[in-house]
Amino acid sequence: MAAATHCISSCWGLPHKFQNLSLSNATAAYKPLSFSANASLSIFSEGFVTKMSPLPRVPKRGSIILCEAAASNKKADSAAKRARQAEKRRLYNKARKSEIRTRMKKVLEELDILRKKPDAQPDEVLQIEKLIAEAYSVIDKAVKIGTLHRNTGARRKSRLARRKKAVEIHHGWYTPTPAPAPAPTA
Repeated sequence: MAAATHCISSCWGLPHKFQNLSLSNATAAYKPLSFSANASLSIFSEGFVTKMSPLPRVPKRGSIILCEAAASNKKADSAAKRARQAEKRRLYNKARKSEIRTRMKKVLEELDILRKKPDAQPDEVLQIEKLIAEAYSVIDKAVKIGTLHRNTGARRKSRLARRKKAVEIHHGWYTPTPAPAPAPTA
């Protein structure tokens, strides 16, 4: 810190030092160097020196200094490519999952409407079965590609089938067979 203070005080004293400077014994031939008040004012007014910046602080002992290379956010080429691929897959999977949710929602809404209908006919289920088949197809493709886990796909298909069966049971179009009684053990 002392060196920085010495530099500042010595830099401000430059005009005085230049006035006392002489070249060898030929002092009469040369005028002492000095700063002109007009020149320094014009330099400051024209913006050559915009602001004085303080000297950088000397870090205390034991402090951590970050290296510029370590602080940069530049990724390696392979990492950047992986990031691009991941973003592309994310958007693709997002669209596919959205389509699955939409198709499931349509099927469930149609089943709810059919369940609430008092005079529903068994042939009205055929239209809903087409919607269910389309939903199954989309779910199976998502599982095949890897967008959905196979258990998730099976669970969603099962949910649609159970809801359809519940509507059929509600209207009496389907009667589940009773489970056989267990055989007596001796």
